[in-house]
Amino acid sequence: MKNTPSPRRRPVESEMRPEYDLDWSKARPNPYAARLKDTIAVVLAPDVAQVFQTSDSVNTLLRSVIAAVPKQGRRPPAKPKAQLSRKAG
Repeated sequence: MKNTPSPRRRPVESEMRPEYDLDWSKARPNPYAARLKDTIAVVLAPDVAQVFQTSDSVNTLLRSVIAAVPKQGRRPPAKPKAQLSRKAG
């Protein structure tokens, strides 16, 4: 005897409104998702965004600031909590 999954049935009282019952049969993966994998978004204040209109201009300025800060004044990157050692007590 072959086990075949029974079709899923909707609950009698659905919590979703009918307008949110979307048809996902034609859905496709996002072709641009791989480009955004290593991207970090930062929100700029409107007055700052008027001066720096491209990400390249922001990055250029930030790299020059990083180069100007003495290495002793820089903080090392934070270690993930999983790598921190605990003292046995």
